[in-house]
Formats: sequence, structure tokens, C-alpha cells
Amino acid sequence: MKQGSCRERLNAELKDRLRDIRTLWRLNQKHPDASHPELGKFKEYGLVLDYVAKGTFQDQKRGYFRWQLSWGGPADEFRFYLDEDLDAVEIRYLFLDWNDCASKKLSGDTYKLLDEIFQHFKDIGIVEAERAKSIS
Repeated sequence: MKQGSCRERLNAELKDRLRDIRTLWRLNQKHPDASHPELGKFKEYGLVLDYVAKGTFQDQKRGYFRWQLSWGGPADEFRFYLDEDLDAVEIRYLFLDWNDCASKKLSGDTYKLLDEIFQHFKDIGIVEAERAKSIS
């Protein structure tokens, strides 16, 4: 059965991800070791938060932090584009599947949620540690 293009699937994939992330984030705010029976713990969600330096990929004009949630086909991630103070100025969701990719710039409540989560990553030291790796 042929699935639609990434563009056709993007909004549904984002909606599903956000449902899981909101659930886990609420649990994490109550207690960092709280666990959801199907989703696990917030701190175990996704694969990695890392820094992708400018020029890593062909035609990549600026660096970004990537919260990679899944890998392979399909894969999805959030990208955080930052200012000089390491504050997000743009957040995008990307859905990728074998030579196809679609992205969506976040806004409103969705942007606020992901920005809050990125602040959490900063507060616990992941952002600075990943940035330091990229410049060493």
C-alpha cells in the first residue's frame, strides 16, 4: 500500500508527535521520573538532541539544534534555530521518508511548547555541551 508524500502526511505526523510530547511534558513537570505506561519517561523520549553545524549538509546555510525523534524511513525531528544567546528564533518540524521531506515552521501554542522544552534542555546543560562538542 503506497503512502502519501511527506507533505501529505506532515500535519498528521506532527499532531501525533505533539500529543505524545504534551503528555510526557506534563508528566515531567509533575515529576521528572514520572512514566507513561506506553510512552515511558520524557527524558527517554526521542533519540538525541545534537547540534548540526552550518555546512554539515549540502546547501545548509545555518547551524541548528536537532531533537531527533525517530530515524530511518520515516524519520522526524524538530530543528531549533537560535540567536547568539542560544534562544530559539525559529522552530521547525521535519518529516522525512526516503528521498522525500516536508517541514513546517511552528507558531502559537506549538511554538511555545517546543521553546519551553528547548529551555529545559538548556537548563540541564545539554545545549551548551552539544555546542561545545561542535566547536572543539
